[in-house]
Amino acid sequence: QLQASGGGLVQAGGSLRLSCTWTTFSMYTTGWFRQAPGKEREFVAAITWGGDSTYYADSVKGRFTMSRDNAKNAQYLEMNSLIPEDTAVYYCAARSSGNYYSARSWTYWGLGTQVTVSS
Repeated sequence: QLQASGGGLVQAGGSLRLSCTWTTFSMYTTGWFRQAPGKEREFVAAITWGGDSTYYADSVKGRFTMSRDNAKNAQYLEMNSLIPEDTAVYYCAARSSGNYYSARSWTYWGLGTQVTVSS
């Protein structure tokens, strides 16, 4: 039900915009997670259904911006000032039980999109 896109290879300091679309959802909070090789899946950002509240991991604050367009059943992650440590597979998720920062609290997951940042 969730489909992420927009990943790719970019040089450090560059930008990428990820998109995630879905078919039908109720009024869920949605989010982004990422997983680097050998590491656990980690929280990146989340946004409430109405878009009035956003939450970010400390590691991406000030560099990433999450938004959504419910009319298009879509959410976005604008990533600027990318660094090699941002390299990971990025996943979109929906319906959290409350603890946005824990992957286990999210019900729906899309297939990921690879982001690679070269130094």
